[in-house]
Amino acid sequence: MKSKVVAVLETRTGAHLGELIERRGGIAMLAPALNEVPDIEPGAVAALLAGWRVKPHRMVIFQTGVGTRALFNAADALGVTDDMRTLLAKSIVVVRGPKPVGELNARQVRIDVRAQSPFTTETLLRAIAGIELDQASVLVQRYGAPNESLREALEGRGASVAEIATYRWALPADIQPLKDLIEALATARVDAVVFTSAVQIDNLFAVAESMGCADGLAGHMNGLVIASIGPVCSRALIMRGITPTFEADPPKLGPLVAGLDRAWSDG
Repeated sequence: MKSKVVAVLETRTGAHLGELIERRGGIAMLAPALNEVPDIEPGAVAALLAGWRVKPHRMVIFQTGVGTRALFNAADALGVTDDMRTLLAKSIVVVRGPKPVGELNARQVRIDVRAQSPFTTETLLRAIAGIELDQASVLVQRYGAPNESLREALEGRGASVAEIATYRWALPADIQPLKDLIEALATARVDAVVFTSAVQIDNLFAVAESMGCADGLAGHMNGLVIASIGPVCSRALIMRGITPTFEADPPKLGPLVAGLDRAWSDG
């Protein structure tokens, strides 16, 4: 990827991803497109535990690392972390991907079921397919927006679903790098764009809409190398009229960068 300009929309690991690209001779254009804002009220945690004691959750599903961490931090602030661990010990603990694993391990919480790569809602549902859920209560740690397909699938199996929101998705405080990226795309100064979250796509288009140039955005990207972290991200791109060049397999930064190398060497 020598001298190729690669736009990176990732926030938390964006600098690291940029370094990986530049080690291979690329030029990283960092344009963070997502801010994960902790958003959990102490009262919500207190109410969660009060209800949990009365009606135990047969299963608890952790979807994200940042959300798992936010939940435990809120429990720490209330002094109820030990209570939450005790309740979790009586539940089937399920994780959607590798990021919640580290957070739960750090809190000495047993993990019973892990979804397989590429860590989608579909692979999570397959992982718990053999567990009886009829009339069972299932607690879902929500990510930045409701996971309607997960809720519908669980309710379709007879479960009662409760959700705890721990953070929300927002635009970064500084959106100038995103504006610069949109202008660079419009003037053909970008060779590839790397997407590591479906929400990044929505936020990129939201900023383009505010600039009055959303209609041409997909056209500017089609023909470039478009790297997608996985199926959820790819579906979001396709819905916007953008064809992903490849998906990382497995959905991690190393394979994502390797895919960029292959995209140009294969061409």
